Amino acid sequence: MPFSIARLQYRLLLLLCAVVGWVHAAAAAPEAAALQLSPAHPAVAVWPAVRVLVDPGGALDWRTALSRLGDFHVPAGPSGNFGHQREPVWLALPLQVADGDGRWVFDIDYPPLNEARLYLVADGALVHQVTVGSALPFAQRPMHTRSHAAMLTLTPGRHYQLLVRVRTDSAMVLPMSLSTPDAYHAREAGSLVEQGLVLGISLALLAYCLVHGLILRDSLFGLYGGLLLGSSAFLIDFFGLGQQFLWSQRQGLTALISPLSVLLAMAAGGAFLMRALDSRRISLRLHRGLVLMSGTAGLVLVAGLLGLLDYRSAQMMASLLGPFVPMLGIPLAWMRARQGDRMAAYMLIGWTIYVLGTLCLIGLLRGLLPANFWTLHLFQWASLLEMLAWLRVLGLHSEAAQAAAQRDAAAVRDLSVIARTDALTGLPNRRGLDTALSDALTHADSGRLLAIFMIDLDGFKAVNDQHGHAVGDQLLVEVGRRLVRELRRSDTVARLGGDEFVVVAEALDNEAQAELIGRKLLDAFALPVMVGGHTCRIGLTIGYALAPNDGRAPSALLRVADQAMYAGKRAGRHRVQRGPAQQLTPA
Repeated sequence: MPFSIARLQYRLLLLLCAVVGWVHAAAAAPEAAALQLSPAHPAVAVWPAVRVLVDPGGALDWRTALSRLGDFHVPAGPSGNFGHQREPVWLALPLQVADGDGRWVFDIDYPPLNEARLYLVADGALVHQVTVGSALPFAQRPMHTRSHAAMLTLTPGRHYQLLVRVRTDSAMVLPMSLSTPDAYHAREAGSLVEQGLVLGISLALLAYCLVHGLILRDSLFGLYGGLLLGSSAFLIDFFGLGQQFLWSQRQGLTALISPLSVLLAMAAGGAFLMRALDSRRISLRLHRGLVLMSGTAGLVLVAGLLGLLDYRSAQMMASLLGPFVPMLGIPLAWMRARQGDRMAAYMLIGWTIYVLGTLCLIGLLRGLLPANFWTLHLFQWASLLEMLAWLRVLGLHSEAAQAAAQRDAAAVRDLSVIARTDALTGLPNRRGLDTALSDALTHADSGRLLAIFMIDLDGFKAVNDQHGHAVGDQLLVEVGRRLVRELRRSDTVARLGGDEFVVVAEALDNEAQAELIGRKLLDAFALPVMVGGHTCRIGLTIGYALAPNDGRAPSALLRVADQAMYAGKRAGRHRVQRGPAQQLTPA
């Protein structure tokens, strides 16, 4: 029995080895079926037919790579993505055209890719060789397009082997396809429309920020502009618009635009967050984290601009710092949003969308996600949505600033009104009287007289002594109301203090009108005043002056009226008195 078990184990081990060997041979099988091309299918994804061979040291040429097709194997990992691959990689793709004119465009739709050399081989001989990639000046590209494309001319029915040697300092992302020329150009036209739409929105938002920042003198718009500039520059470079339309060569600082623009967005975005959310007041720990991350991004950005970083170092720092600023901002925005802050709610939405887009991009660059339309474009659309969310934040910030300015102006007006208003009666006080009198005197002339009536209450002290100060204060309020009721809307009633009131009446034709107004006021107090259930009998003694007859200075006119009022007191009270030398008939 033990011998039988041992034999069984031995046979199982042999079977397992055979299965493993078969699986390895299948994975390394170079004789994959040729990719069949036909105009009936004008766009074909080539990755399923691709085999790969890493070239340590980059020593292989196309002949050696062709002789080692047996060493090529099925790519591991996500479709079309090797992540950070430092060594050159050879790709093998067997092709055959079924029909048509044989013209096909091979395309790698990842503009940051540095270099891809294409070798088209048939029957062991090199048929066509071409180089694409961002390392080439744009004018030297085989096709003047945003993506890395080259035209291949294939004879129908003939078998080809397409060898592609890829080398790059950026992530080795390879969304490859073969398309007919018409299908390729149609797709590129649609892509340019999409990129133009996003870029147009970004430029419009940037112009909005600059104009409003200058008009409102608000640095928050400038910080948002820095974020927009960084995000837009990244997208321009990432999708190939920079080299196609703005700069022909991707070298020097232009080679670092992608990571440096991310660092600019992080530095400006962190400062924007701190200012908009008042992060120090919400959480000192998160505030310090934002200061650290934003400051570090700014320092690395400066180092890159000074030429102290290469592409890989700058990209690594951008990838490390990229998620931290929004991840610190999200809890801050959440805390403020729970307090009912609308700005924080929109920032929370914007940062959450941005973090999702950033994590997708980092996963793509790290080789964790497949290279397809969605993973390549998610960050772009997330950035656009985040920009729009933050635009709403700026709108709410402007509304809040405007509301605060209006409140401040109202407070200033209220203080001004309080400073010119008697607290008890609500009538103008001495300061308010001076303002009203100064304005009224500008219209006084020989044909339009101005009368200033100085009024003192007769019998007020007796009411105060008998019923108390509370009743006395209510009586003063009622006196003010009764005086206002007896006068025109254009006339002014003021309280100087104690039981002294002043009336300013404008646009009088003659002195007789002033006398009539004075008598009318006397008559108004012929009946007692009811205050707090008490019947209070009081009278008035009135002295008045006329402008410009008695002068044009407010202080001089008030002095003449005051002297006339005291003359009336001495003459027996409850009367109207004009000037110290003239006395009118008692009421």
